[in-house]
Amino acid sequence: MESISQRDSVFTTPLGVSYVIPEPSEKALAQYRQAKTASEANPEDVEALIWYGRRTAYLGQYREAISIYSKGIEKFPNEARLYRHRGHRYISLREYKKAIEDLEQASLLIEGTENELEPDGMPNAQNIPVSTLNGNIWYHLGLAYYLDHQYEKAYEAYIQCRESGDLYDNIVSSTHWLYMIQQRLSNSAKADSLLAPINRDSTVIENQSYADLCHLYKGWIPVDSLITEGAGSPSNDAVRYGVANWYLYHGDSALAKQIMEDLVNEKAFSSFGYLAAESDLIRYFGKK
Repeated sequence: MESISQRDSVFTTPLGVSYVIPEPSEKALAQYRQAKTASEANPEDVEALIWYGRRTAYLGQYREAISIYSKGIEKFPNEARLYRHRGHRYISLREYKKAIEDLEQASLLIEGTENELEPDGMPNAQNIPVSTLNGNIWYHLGLAYYLDHQYEKAYEAYIQCRESGDLYDNIVSSTHWLYMIQQRLSNSAKADSLLAPINRDSTVIENQSYADLCHLYKGWIPVDSLITEGAGSPSNDAVRYGVANWYLYHGDSALAKQIMEDLVNEKAFSSFGYLAAESDLIRYFGKK
């Protein structure tokens, strides 16, 4: 672990904000060491290799994780999961074209295969996985397209994501992005039509932030109820970006910009909300 820590101790975003990669917990370090040992002891075990890469990425060592997945792809070139996870970490590094290439390849490799639950590296409170391999491939591909401002392609990917299974956590997360994409394309009626699967009574296990945003889009809750305070986190950032985007397509670009700027001054520099705000600030508000 020591050599990895020395290699990547600081991450600098495209906006020039530098973050010290936090020291991992003892639990995270132990899980990393266990995964590394298991993979090195069983070099033909693709599952062990994937977990080695995942545990490395959870320490904030995205380039090292990419290297692990790349070596795996040389050995297992038809393993969709390796492209899926490498694509995710290219997203973390803002290398969106590379992410798209990997995730498109993953989407080709899963054609005609049976979908499967994907185990969580950081389980939710109920320890119930809420995503699938196919869903995650399409979700991350849609995200990479969105961050690269290829909205039509992002829309098609998120449609595939939503149709990949009936887990409600997947439905609310994909619907959130589908709605935002059509609003970004000035298709308000189509955006509203995409909210049909959203209802008040379905149980959300993990993606409450996306469910809350979908309830906002349905007009069930006021936007003010979603303004959150406190440190950045993936769930908080998802809400903040969704609210910022809501103000943007309702004509208040100044407030949208302010919320996005506040968001990228927080610490969760690889959260999807952070990435989206950062990308929009660069593309639409000329931030450098």
